[in-house]
Amino acid sequence: MTRISRHLRSRRLTSRCLASRHEAGFSLIEVLCAILILGVGLVGLSEGITLALRSSKDSERGTQAIQLATSWMEELRAKGILTAGEEEGDCGKEFPQYGWNQKIESTPTDGLYEVTVTVEHAPTKDVLYELNTLLFEMPPSSWSASTETATGTGAKSGVDGGTGRYGPAGGPRGRGPRGAKGGMRP
Repeated sequence: MTRISRHLRSRRLTSRCLASRHEAGFSLIEVLCAILILGVGLVGLSEGITLALRSSKDSERGTQAIQLATSWMEELRAKGILTAGEEEGDCGKEFPQYGWNQKIESTPTDGLYEVTVTVEHAPTKDVLYELNTLLFEMPPSSWSASTETATGTGAKSGVDGGTGRYGPAGGPRGRGPRGAKGGMRP
């Protein structure tokens, strides 16, 4: 072999060795860019999970507020006796994080009342749900007529035998969400 061919051969081997060493790993800049991209992705993922959990909790709180307001309104409807005024309170031991406000206003029509029930988040006093409707109070003179018509015998009907908290017509006791007993009053 000639001297030139040896020199060329050794140069090819050296360039192959250098090329294989250069392609064997990552440079510092490549590693830093990969870490940066991974970090931005993880921050975005954690923010997305936090937002989803917060939204789920807000939705649960809103659903419970709707159920509590509806329950309270049904309890007022079942009582049948409405008095104009404003009351407020908490939702008892079952739902300590909620408070309620009830506003009953008379209308120009005799016996017709505008009823507003508001449920709020007790710690922050944020209004979660407001339910507004018109309720008709049954006059006391029609209580006996309605029970005679309902039973056909003139006997008093209802859960409590025609007396007590629901008046002569009786009616179911208000319930909150998930079978909470006793409605919203403590």
